[in-house]
This record gives sequence, structure tokens and C-alpha cells, in this order.
Amino acid sequence: MAIRSESHDEGRIADRLEAELRTAPWLTVDRLGDNVVARTTLGRSSRLVLAGHTDTVPANGNAEAVLDGDVLHGLGAADMKAGLALFLDLALTVSEPVCDVSYVFYAGEEVDAAFNGLAHLFAERPELVAGDVAILGEPTDGWIEAGCQGTMRFEATVVGERAHTARPWMGVNAVHRLAGLLEALDAYEARQPVIDGCEFREALQAVRIEGGVANNVVPDRAVVTINHRVAPDRTVAEAEAHVRSVLGPALGAGDTLELVAADPPAVPGLSRPLLASLVARSGLPVRAKLGWTDVARFSEHGIPAVNLGPGDPTLAHTAAERVARGPIEAVHAALLDLLTNQEEPS
Repeated sequence: MAIRSESHDEGRIADRLEAELRTAPWLTVDRLGDNVVARTTLGRSSRLVLAGHTDTVPANGNAEAVLDGDVLHGLGAADMKAGLALFLDLALTVSEPVCDVSYVFYAGEEVDAAFNGLAHLFAERPELVAGDVAILGEPTDGWIEAGCQGTMRFEATVVGERAHTARPWMGVNAVHRLAGLLEALDAYEARQPVIDGCEFREALQAVRIEGGVANNVVPDRAVVTINHRVAPDRTVAEAEAHVRSVLGPALGAGDTLELVAADPPAVPGLSRPLLASLVARSGLPVRAKLGWTDVARFSEHGIPAVNLGPGDPTLAHTAAERVARGPIEAVHAALLDLLTNQEEPS
């Protein structure tokens, strides 16, 4: 917590992690930029990846860590230095895990995807992040949050014809024409598919509207930005086709619906032996991850992943960010048990 590591300034915490990890003779340590990976190479038949980002958002009057009884307050306490501390402790104390383990500490998660250290590792050194399953230490307050929903952004452009507002019958008001599109969005009935016992909940929401030329001009163009949350039983292509089928009837000649950005969903993968063992042995509650996280990057490469970390996710990025002892100990106990007490999965 005392090592500041706001995005683009992760060098010092990477130095600290690398130095400590190199003290463990059972670990092979590699560094790519400010991304540090430590791995066991025991020849086990399965490999678990424990991954967490080292960066935080900018400070919000909470740069200094404050310990108040069993609660630690400050920047990064929940998102996600408590998780990093657990992974570091396991790396330095578990010399003979029942499965091989890769501990991945990466930079640049809180900023644009171009800076994401996990993406860089997959692109440049994929062998360092390969595994059978992965656990991402994002704050979940001790829940196992399986997979994640994808997120897609569309722009719907509705056209009209300009005219003076004193003679509006000579034009076509594009803003008024949005009514049918907005009604379709408001009437949308979201799917709630259950996958691996986890209930996901899709969503289709208008998040921004732009339109208008001047105060005395009938607008000839209006744009609605739409966000779609996609459950992991659909591909991005299938989800795009679905959105077009829902909104297409509300669009007319000359109108367009463009897919601007898409981050795919991630399957839960709870039937994989390591994750099934985690669920069965830990007793931790399980639910679907409705937001998008870097577990999707693992899923894209055929590695099922879950989110599991101490800290309340609703406090992340807030001035009141904090983490309590209870969730830290519960997550640590679950991971320690996973690494030391189960039979090696076949």
C-alpha cells in the first residue's frame, strides 16, 4: 500500500515484487516491462494461473494507507493490492504446490486496453501466462465470480432533413425520429441464461444521445450510443445479430447501426477440475460476473477463469476504498487449501 502505483507508474512496485519473488528458489521469475511472472516448474499435470494488476486509479484524498483495527483504508486496498499481497504470500510460502502455479503481476489494467500488461504478455510471451485455469484477484468480497459478460458498444444514426423551425413541415426532425428506437430499447426484455449454475443477466441500454444543429434548425441527424452486455453463451457475432434484429425494425432508409467496440464474454468453466475443487472445498459462494474483467483475456486463449479477491468491489475507485481482515483470511485460506491439500487433478 505504501508503494504508489497509479497507472503508468508501476515500476517501483514491479521492482519490489521481482526482488521478493527472486528470493524463492522454487520459482522461475521473468519480467517484461513492468509485468512480473513467477512460475513453479515441478512437472505437475495441471497449471493454475493466479493473476492480478499492480496499478491503481489516481488518488482521491486516500493516497496514504490507514489501519483502523481490522480494516485497512486507502488507495488500492480493495482494487487490488489485498489480492496481490495474497498471491505474493502464496508464491513465497508454498514451495510444493499440488499443481504448477504461475503468479502473474501485470501493469496497466485501469487504463486504455493498449497499455494492458496481460494483453502484452499474451502477445509477446504467451508461455508465461499459459495454464489450465486462471483466478483473477479482482475484488469480489470473497465471492467466486465465474466468467464475465461481454460488453459491446453500438452507434445508431438516424437521419432527417434540415428546415427552419418556423417551417418544420419542410424538413424531417431526426431527433423526433429517435422515438421508435428508444421505445424498442425501453421495451427490451433481457435474457437471464444460467451457465454452469451461474445466472447471467444481459442488458441493452442507451447511454448517450447527440443531435441538433442550432436553436432554430430542424435537426437532420441524431446519434444514440448503445451498450449491450452479453452473456457467455453467445459469441460477439451472435450478439451483434441479435441486437440488429431487435433494433432493425425501428430504423428506416438511410439510418445506420454500427458496432463500434466489442469485448467478448468469458465462460465460467466451473467444471474444470481445479475450479470445481475450489468451489467444492472452499465453501465460498458463487455467482456470475455481470461486468467485464480481464478473465475474458484468459478465456479468449482457451483458459477458463474466475474472479476471486478480498475487498468490496463497490468501494473500488472511491475515496472510501478499504478492505477488512475477514475476506482477506477467507480468500487466503481457500487458495492455500487449493494449492496444498487437494489431490492433483487429472
